[in-house]
Amino acid sequence: MDRSPILLRCDANPTVGWEPFYQCLTYAAALQRRRRPAYFMGQIGPFPLLSQIVRGGNDYLTAGHTVGTAEDCDETIRQVRRLNAGAVIVNAPGIQEEYLRELSSTGTTVVVIDSEAQVRFPNRLVINPLVGKPLTSYKWETGTQLLLGRKYAIVRSVFRRQRALRSGDPQGTHRGIIALGEDDFAGQSLVRAQEILAASRMDKLTVLVRSHHEQLDELRTLAEKNKGRLEVLTEPSEIGTRLPRAHFAVTCGDGLSLEMACVGVPQLIITQNARHVPNAKKMDEDGAATYLGTHDQVTTSAVRDAVNYLLDDQLERIGMSRCARMMIDGKGPDRLVNGLEILIHEPAETDGLRLVA
Repeated sequence: MDRSPILLRCDANPTVGWEPFYQCLTYAAALQRRRRPAYFMGQIGPFPLLSQIVRGGNDYLTAGHTVGTAEDCDETIRQVRRLNAGAVIVNAPGIQEEYLRELSSTGTTVVVIDSEAQVRFPNRLVINPLVGKPLTSYKWETGTQLLLGRKYAIVRSVFRRQRALRSGDPQGTHRGIIALGEDDFAGQSLVRAQEILAASRMDKLTVLVRSHHEQLDELRTLAEKNKGRLEVLTEPSEIGTRLPRAHFAVTCGDGLSLEMACVGVPQLIITQNARHVPNAKKMDEDGAATYLGTHDQVTTSAVRDAVNYLLDDQLERIGMSRCARMMIDGKGPDRLVNGLEILIHEPAETDGLRLVA
């Protein structure tokens, strides 16, 4: 069986954010289960993030240019040919059609992870790991396949394992989670933690942020002042024991919101990025969460009222949890790998459109 490597092209730094990087890490872990090696190519920082690539059994190539530029396209093509890569996966918000067309001209399978639907896609496979954008939002050329919707949500294994442990609404003291994504450029984790702690009915609050979060020190200082009521975690693996006991979570409508839905945690969503708004609204429509609005519109009183309402209404939490678990089953990464393997092992389509959705 062909075991040619997969090249993942993404950047991760304070300018572009880290969400694409962590999505690619989860995808690479699914590729490893098929014994297919993965190479990360990008400008990735801070430096400790490179250890996460190596820890997963992957390799790292430093990119000399920002993803999406003409110079980066030439550099990526050289690496594809040097590695004899079976496919190249591009995950970069705002990517342009010319960049994708040039990569596709090499004959390799080009995969794009995109949730914006702003360009016409000339490549062979387009993946939207979020649930907001419908098929009608996309434009594509003959031979392009699209994997869209709830079946293709990228869910990490730590969340998939906790799905079986959370069988119903938790009992005991009121517990909550704040998990506002990989970026949190607006610094909402600290603000919302202070607001929710002021609600006297909250017994235990867990804040999940990355180790490179700009307000990590302030959050830890707040946790010291509220010892016993507030804790700060920096790795998703640490949150595993908290998920089955959480009565709600505050998220931002990104992929982490879908991972929480897989477990069945009721959610209050406050968006910080325009591309997450359709996903948040769709979750609200399907009863899996309550969308409060964008971060600059949601007031302190609105957050407190929403939290207190959710804690008071057990039937609302049970219904929200059931709808969330029905929406996301956690098998998205395996389906994405299956779709990629099929494309790698069959010739490009030239006589019609083939669509998987």
